[in-house]
Amino acid sequence: MNRLTCFKAYDIRGKLGSELNDGIAYRIGRAYGEFLVKDDKKDKTVVVGGDVRLTSDELKTALSNGLRDAGINVFDIGLSGTEEIYFATFHLQVDGGVEVTASHNPMDYNGMKLVREDARPISGDTGLREIQLSAEKNDFAKPALVRGEYKKVDILSDYVEHLMGYINPKSIKPLKLVINSGNGAAGHVIDVLEEKFKALNIPLELIKVHNEPDGNFPNGIPNPLLPECREDTASAVREYKADMGIAFDGDFDRCFLFDEKGDFIEGYYIVGLLAEAFLKKESGAKIIHDPRLSWNTIDIVEQSDGKPVMSKTGHAFIKERMRLEDAVYGGEMSAHHYFRDFAYCDSGMIPWLLVSELMSVSELKLSEMVEARIAAYPSSGEINNKLDDPQTAIQRVRSFYEKDALVIDETDGITLEFSEWRFNLRSSNTEPVVRLNVESRADVALMEDKTAALLALLCAQ
Repeated sequence: MNRLTCFKAYDIRGKLGSELNDGIAYRIGRAYGEFLVKDDKKDKTVVVGGDVRLTSDELKTALSNGLRDAGINVFDIGLSGTEEIYFATFHLQVDGGVEVTASHNPMDYNGMKLVREDARPISGDTGLREIQLSAEKNDFAKPALVRGEYKKVDILSDYVEHLMGYINPKSIKPLKLVINSGNGAAGHVIDVLEEKFKALNIPLELIKVHNEPDGNFPNGIPNPLLPECREDTASAVREYKADMGIAFDGDFDRCFLFDEKGDFIEGYYIVGLLAEAFLKKESGAKIIHDPRLSWNTIDIVEQSDGKPVMSKTGHAFIKERMRLEDAVYGGEMSAHHYFRDFAYCDSGMIPWLLVSELMSVSELKLSEMVEARIAAYPSSGEINNKLDDPQTAIQRVRSFYEKDALVIDETDGITLEFSEWRFNLRSSNTEPVVRLNVESRADVALMEDKTAALLALLCAQ
């Protein structure tokens, strides 16, 4: 039995040819199909979609054939971002969904994200390992007596209508927005939203950058989390004197915001901004956050009469906790934002619409909306270090600092808190990388000094 290395902790990602190809995609479809029907023999339907990568269509076809041979009906929504699959799954009330995407991975990669009914994530401990084992064995029953049907379905207009429900069109003031789709899957949604704005006389002017979907990615793989991938958006904001810049990754489940000066705003501070907005509408609601950077979020939520709830980092953990707590909103510093009314899933489209509304209602610039929070809780941003022995390095740091820590938390990696500063240190699930985040209470110099000291200790031989 050959091990399929494309199966990761939360999704499927692999190098094309060796780790992921049409044959493997077919086996994944068969395995997922049999996973769905094992306890219930009634007709099942799965929605499939794919991003702009040059191999996404053929992988989607192979996946669909596997599903159909397992007796599963397939609804194909065509070119789509991951959240369109989330939407289609809960909106059409089907049994599952699969987005073929490699998001921000290199050109020679592709992958898949799987959900089940109500867009619930399928990860390592909720079915993905079972699907992996079945696909690895490749010992399927004969094709179903009744092969599943295949049907193309258009959910784009319904999806855009849903997005519009998060804002009050009458509250929007004139704003000029730069939107960089990175030649990924976001462009077709932006085009329909632009038409919607015009039809409803919503005064949002969109300056579209790299809007055309192009699987060759002529302007580089879209991943605005990397500083080197931000300049096109920042320079367009400055050139057009825009009020805000928005940039997406390849499957647009994350959006990244730039203020009117073209400065990148860390996702951490956007979490606080959106949490406050939701709590103005629903006092006492619960807000989910991750442990990497948290003081700003906790402070805002408590000041706004909300209840902050910490969850382990990662979309599967956040979504599970969102459902458990019935939280109205959840956010990660990595620019994943989760919404109760979006089946507790993450969306890259909803955040910038909400921030546009906030800017309109407050009559403040984006920089003015976040500057006090950045000053109150300056942070390092996530710093990644490739280390030969991550666990030894983390233990070395812990041993040095834990005797003086006021709080030691192991929700995700280790978090140590002191009176005026804190840090989180965690290992990657998939590579020998340690991720460091540091923040302080209104003391940039302290944050920078502690960051430098932690990095030196981490990398000490």
